[in-house]
Amino acid sequence: MIHSMTGYAAVQRDIGPAILHLELKSVNSRYFDINFRMAEELRFLEMPLRELISARVSRGKIECRTNLGSSTFVPRELAPNEALLGQLAKLQETVRAFLPGAAPLSMAEALRWPGVLADQELPQETLQAEFLALATTALDEFLATREREGAKLAMMIAERVARMRALVAEAEPLLPVALAEYQDRLAAKLHEALASLDEERIRQELGLYATRTDVAEELSRLSAHLGEVDRVLAKGGAAGKRLDFLMQELNREANTLASKSVSGAISGIALELKLLIEQMREQIQNLE
Repeated sequence: MIHSMTGYAAVQRDIGPAILHLELKSVNSRYFDINFRMAEELRFLEMPLRELISARVSRGKIECRTNLGSSTFVPRELAPNEALLGQLAKLQETVRAFLPGAAPLSMAEALRWPGVLADQELPQETLQAEFLALATTALDEFLATREREGAKLAMMIAERVARMRALVAEAEPLLPVALAEYQDRLAAKLHEALASLDEERIRQELGLYATRTDVAEELSRLSAHLGEVDRVLAKGGAAGKRLDFLMQELNREANTLASKSVSGAISGIALELKLLIEQMREQIQNLE
């Protein structure tokens, strides 16, 4: 499938005393870029998340937001930091050895000491396992939105390709008539030139005729490039850069067709081809 670079997913996971939140969103970019906005207690999960995303996404500017909130359904369990309390006790003994009259720490003062009383923390191993499971779910949803958007863009491109094929087919039978009319006009000019024996003008008119009448090659290349666009769309995957290159080639042939045109009808077809190519190019900028 063709994927758009525009996607979004937001999921959360209840892990007992806390709730994990993860939001992924992306926009188009020439390169692959990930920006993380993570809560400090989840910062150690940045590298595993980067590896998980990089394995499944190849292009686009992605923003990841994560945070860890308290659960409203599970009562908070408070536990004292025994190691810190032990350090406070030893510190108190040292101070009172020098200052015997100093009052001992009260229980309230000890509990208010920064870091002594905190919510019960989840082990990092448990937190990482829960987070990666959540990230996998979020990434599945995120890629599904990019796939749906990509399918719509691919359909639009295919419609433009079909219209361009019809225009090329419309131009081909016009060529003999356009060339015959141009030859008649050229013959009249040559008769005028021969009447005055202006050999330089004859050479100029013949050179102009040779350069302006042969557009069959351009029509053939247009058909070949359109076939390649169909092939790339059918193959799927990361096709944005390849399709963008094909738009450049199609535009080059359409420009040449317009410059060599010897009739108003073919000029109109060339202009419509250029319009369709530009419409496709704008949408291809959003493809992975």
